[in-house]
Amino acid sequence: MNVALCFGYQQVIDLICDFRWEDLSHEEMVSAVWAYYFFSTQFRENLKIARALYPFDEKLADLETGECDTDNLSPWYPVALVGERMNHDEFVRRVLTLLPIEPEKVARFTDMGNGYLADMRERDAVSRALSIASYEDGGLVRVFNAILRFKHWDDNPLLRAFEHFLVEHIRFDSDPEEGHGALCRHLTPDDRVLPIWEAFRQLFIWFVPRFSL
Repeated sequence: MNVALCFGYQQVIDLICDFRWEDLSHEEMVSAVWAYYFFSTQFRENLKIARALYPFDEKLADLETGECDTDNLSPWYPVALVGERMNHDEFVRRVLTLLPIEPEKVARFTDMGNGYLADMRERDAVSRALSIASYEDGGLVRVFNAILRFKHWDDNPLLRAFEHFLVEHIRFDSDPEEGHGALCRHLTPDDRVLPIWEAFRQLFIWFVPRFSL
């Protein structure tokens, strides 16, 4: 039995996966990608915190290599050129530029996203470090597979690029021996990460109000 299944944060992952991703409109999925951009920013920040807490952890160093200043999402024109290196949150930021939206909506999304980031930056360092294992060792694979239930990826370049991001991350994380999950599961997350997952769920609800119904 996987002991992690007893933790409350796993139930929050279930709630995110239970969102009706398959029913989203094109516009709603674009909003969800905006939400994910702010999540991806805190992911990188949490990984940097984990590296600072455990500077001699070679597995975490390898994980950082796979998430930061990497070319493992390239090529994906025009977001990433052949061999171009970048942080994964930078990839998502560039994805968002493929479909400009109204300045008023950008301002609203930025305010909500920055509020989420401010909340995350108030969390303690150990919880933020542990969140990385809860993300990489199964949590995000579950979420990404749920998001992929969306039906209209071919509607525009932004959605096609984000689908590429999701599919590749499932591949990065899933290998039981060499994947990103294997590089950080020794951190052994517990319910200190529960509020971090609850904030992730709330972030999606802010950006896609349908999820609150």
